[in-house]
Amino acid sequence: MLGRTRSLLTVAVLGAALVHGGATATAEPVHDPFFRYGGTVPLERYAPGDVLAVRTVPYHLLNVPTPLTATQILYRSTDARGRPSANVTSVLRPPGARSDRVVSYQSAYDSLNPDDGPSRAIAGNTPLLTATPTGGTVAIGGTAASGEGAALAPFLALGYTVVVADTQGPTADFAAGPEYGMMTLDSLRAAQRVPDSGVTDSSRIGLYGYSGGAIATNWASIMAPDYAPDVADNLIGAAQGGLLVNPANNLRYAGGSAAWGGVVGMAVVGIGRAYGIDFGPYINDYGREIMARFDDASILNVLGQYPGLEWADLVKPEYRDPNTVPEYVDVVNELNMGSAPVPRIPMFVAQATNGTVEGTRPGPPGTGAGDGIMVAGDVRSLMTTYCDAGLTVQYDEYDTLSHIPGAALWFPGALGWLLDRFDGKPAPENCGRIAPGNSLEPQQHAPR
Repeated sequence: MLGRTRSLLTVAVLGAALVHGGATATAEPVHDPFFRYGGTVPLERYAPGDVLAVRTVPYHLLNVPTPLTATQILYRSTDARGRPSANVTSVLRPPGARSDRVVSYQSAYDSLNPDDGPSRAIAGNTPLLTATPTGGTVAIGGTAASGEGAALAPFLALGYTVVVADTQGPTADFAAGPEYGMMTLDSLRAAQRVPDSGVTDSSRIGLYGYSGGAIATNWASIMAPDYAPDVADNLIGAAQGGLLVNPANNLRYAGGSAAWGGVVGMAVVGIGRAYGIDFGPYINDYGREIMARFDDASILNVLGQYPGLEWADLVKPEYRDPNTVPEYVDVVNELNMGSAPVPRIPMFVAQATNGTVEGTRPGPPGTGAGDGIMVAGDVRSLMTTYCDAGLTVQYDEYDTLSHIPGAALWFPGALGWLLDRFDGKPAPENCGRIAPGNSLEPQQHAPR
């Protein structure tokens, strides 16, 4: 195993060399009309996955062009409310790429700003820095997607085709899991319909993502058989880590965290935007101020910036229990993976559990410990449900790590697991050794 890990790290270094350039990164975003549909045919007349526009651009790292090119596709998809949507995906093909081996990488860009999407980062027109009131600069959302080249490099170095969609859609609907899934699946449909992409109807496809990327990966796995059976037939497995399963438990767990408290506010803004919920009647003056700040924020803008923030800080006293807000209850139940269908592809799932390192205490009974933002007991329960349904699952826990460093340990495991699936090796499983988890029952409406 050690030898294989070393070889994979060598491939990662070679892949980084393949896609890395040497100019100075720019900070200013560039207006790009490609990201908006301007056709005369109404969008609803197109089917999900239909191609609306195609272009080829240099692949950029931190807004620096590299020798690698990307095929970018504007395609028709569906948003969280079932409305037609025009979204963008990027297909990366190294020299001599194999069309039979395709990796769908779901980015963890986690932002409420559409400019932070991975396709803008790949095109080299995403904002990276912003000025502070003291005259300095801080990284902003586009940096997250731009920095994920290391996760793509090993596959590119091995000649795989990589597809990277803007999973949160054109309006950056943060935390709207089913929308993530549809955007992902329709991006693969669109890639199959563009000859220059190298993705064909017979391409084998592996799904791959951590954190926000795991949300998209698992929802795509869940939805594929019914929403996109044409794509489902080609899926060979899903590798994911740091998974959001039951948002109601995450709210209880991460609320009050020193590092992750601000993400609570981001999630409220994101699901409100995605599902058309007006939280105005429920929030207090401070909540209005905070939610206005979060309207175009990325996770890099809030991580560690709102220590201790929780739901009760944002709402009027009579709504301190989130289950007294009926729209909230309805949406978190829709987003609960425990109530969704069981996927049909093998999975590698990893979850860190030492969230105290990132300032998050274990939650109340029924929630327990997590990695700082994701709840380990929820992930265990979901994987047990999948195992009981006959799915082949390898589930790993990292007891000494939290969410951010957990990604570094998950990465080589996910990489090796996916390569084995493409090589046709039997998927491993450890279903009988997964510890008990939390209840994933739907939330109940509570009286005020």
